[in-house]
Amino acid sequence: MIRDTRATFPCKSSFLNCEKDTETILRKLFVESKPYSDTLKRLLVVNTKDCLSNKDSKVIDNAVAAMTLPELVQKGYITQVPKMRMPEHEEIKSYIIISFDNFTPNENNTWYRDGTINFDIISHLDYWDIGDYQIRPLKIAGYIDGILNNCKLSGIGTLNFIGCNELILGEDLGGYTLTYRAVHGYDDRIEPQG
Repeated sequence: MIRDTRATFPCKSSFLNCEKDTETILRKLFVESKPYSDTLKRLLVVNTKDCLSNKDSKVIDNAVAAMTLPELVQKGYITQVPKMRMPEHEEIKSYIIISFDNFTPNENNTWYRDGTINFDIISHLDYWDIGDYQIRPLKIAGYIDGILNNCKLSGIGTLNFIGCNELILGEDLGGYTLTYRAVHGYDDRIEPQG
């Protein structure tokens, strides 16, 4: 049974909004940013070298069109849990792991905590090269950055790029960690209830 804690726990904290913030970010990336969201889906779902260049494949087009945001989450392409499922007979995937970190007080708005939002973009190393000197995890990072950098998201604040670092997880998996600072402005202010 899921309980609505707002009635018994009426305080406000940025930690209690992380699930809503994740949903806002994912909607921006995969629903509200067409045609870029379709390209981002292609990079995650189609693990072939020609995933971007093959524009004539109805099979690829149909697979991308059929992949909704809930399916991306359900099938493990996008997660908040730092664990990747890799069943033995399942096709190799690319992954985006979203995490919140480095919370600090916001000096203008005491109801919020500023913090960082990390996107760990992970692919099997055999699928990094997608031709013409393009690297799959960097291409995914490029689309995420193009959509989110300096973007003002309601309830989250403005996302400012901090950095991007290579992430090697072993002899088969690696990628990049893309990091943004979420800074809440005065217009995000929540007035105390009383």
